Amino acid sequence: MSFRLSAVSVVASLACALAPGMLVPVAHAATPITVTSQSALDGPIRYTVRVTSKQFGNSQETRTIRSGESDDFTWKTVPPGGPVPATDACPNYASLPTDANGAMIRQTQIRFAPVVAADGTATVQLSFQAQTPKGVKTVTTGGKTIKCPNDVSVSQILRFTMPVNGSTKTLTLNDGTEVAISAKR
Repeated sequence: MSFRLSAVSVVASLACALAPGMLVPVAHAATPITVTSQSALDGPIRYTVRVTSKQFGNSQETRTIRSGESDDFTWKTVPPGGPVPATDACPNYASLPTDANGAMIRQTQIRFAPVVAADGTATVQLSFQAQTPKGVKTVTTGGKTIKCPNDVSVSQILRFTMPVNGSTKTLTLNDGTEVAISAKR
């Protein structure tokens, strides 16, 4: 009982000490915000990414992201001649793109990261990675000789600028693959 009474008296003492006439205002009204543009720099922008490649196939997708965000595109397709059989005994099997039966197929991956400046120009970093089987190779592992996909891969990072007004920027990679990007607010 005595503890409860002392806690109540402490709270009552604080309430009296902080009477309304003794408080100093600590917050002021904020300055109103002036709208200068109808579309914010970090607003959503529709990007279309199209890949045209003899080796990795053709793919296209449109997505909406904001400035400063990144987006990952992944396309898996069947290579000409069909999937190439593989087993988990093949070297780097876990890193190969495979179908439901474990056979290697081709895969294209793009990480797209734009940052839009005040003038409407996007500075973009694009990471391109692709793998495809090119026939088979004979591998000796654990004393056994097996056939595994002869995988071909490409990896490249590109940095470039482009407008976000709907025009298209086309890039040619080292292996001849073309990546075309258009962006519109």
